Amino acid sequence: MLIPPPLSLYIHIPWCVRKCPYCDFNSHQQPENIPVDEYIAALVADLEQDLPLVWGRTVHSVFFGGGTPSLFPPGAIGEILSACAARLRFAPGAEVTMECNPGTAEHGRFEGYLAAGVNRISFGIQSFDDHCLQRLGRIHDSTEAERAVKLAQDAGLDNLNLDLMYALPGQSLAMALHDVERAIALQSAHLSHYQLTLEPNTVFAARPPQGIPDEDASWDMQERCIDAMAGAGYAQYEISAYARPDRQCAHNLNYWRFGDYLGIGAGAHGKISSGATGEILRRWKLKNPRDYLAQARGPGRIGGDDPIAVNNRAFDYMLNALRLVEGFSLSDFESRTGLPRATIGKELQHATLRGWLEADGDQVRPTELGRRFANDVMQLFLRD
Repeated sequence: MLIPPPLSLYIHIPWCVRKCPYCDFNSHQQPENIPVDEYIAALVADLEQDLPLVWGRTVHSVFFGGGTPSLFPPGAIGEILSACAARLRFAPGAEVTMECNPGTAEHGRFEGYLAAGVNRISFGIQSFDDHCLQRLGRIHDSTEAERAVKLAQDAGLDNLNLDLMYALPGQSLAMALHDVERAIALQSAHLSHYQLTLEPNTVFAARPPQGIPDEDASWDMQERCIDAMAGAGYAQYEISAYARPDRQCAHNLNYWRFGDYLGIGAGAHGKISSGATGEILRRWKLKNPRDYLAQARGPGRIGGDDPIAVNNRAFDYMLNALRLVEGFSLSDFESRTGLPRATIGKELQHATLRGWLEADGDQVRPTELGRRFANDVMQLFLRD
């Protein structure tokens, strides 16, 4: 039986000061004047179209992603949250995260974001090396990065994440470790540490930068940085996520546990399960901000949806669950996909024999080898 899982809300702000050459997210260089009021109205219209899918359900986390949400002033973020809270039931103390580019952080704004309802900030630091930041096309330097983090902490925001990338052009092992050490010194509650990849349809994919470390060097960076973070009290709980005790990102955990989420904003995606019909929908919104805003003014749909075919549910589930160090429970697999555990029996047996997965009663976990070859493990569950 398909049981609807916890529900989250994702809100996409599509504009950036400048698009980075490695970025494949739906982000667009900001116009001279961002249409803040019109976009808020579009978000509300978007949400109201999705509401019938989630009547009576509670939202456990909210995430403002982008783009660069910190381009919106605190008042606008507060207006969006108020409009959402008027239409949805928020859980008491719900985690509300906002992504922030250190280059757009201004003195006094963090107090405003906290007053608006944001209680977690995710900083796109990427590196504390100015030369690496220049190669990545970032608009901030290392001094601005540290200053932004300290401003947020001084404002009373203690639940912070710092994004770091490794295997950067021209980066050595010592440089990668130095980035992690500087992040640890800032005493952030959470660190995201992920490898630079050349994603399709990006500037870096078309014109790869020179000096990207090879696979062995990248693996050494990952292992040594994991050791440094573990020594400082950051436990790995997902392939790229590390947290101090009780500071895991609730919103991302809901994704990785195959939870449900509404997605509003240009290019946003959602996933909604129906206990009544047994369907699981992937819902999408128009990507281009101009098209999104134009459609939101009229009576038509702002996006569309596609049901997840029953024979694809196991793969969709594993794409998320196998990223977690804790893995997943077979009973959770059954309740969130509506499939019996026997559906994946052969794949589990094969992965266990390869040393990629280990089972302990109801719980299935990826081994260290399995985490290293996560894509290969996930591919086992892909059906024709």
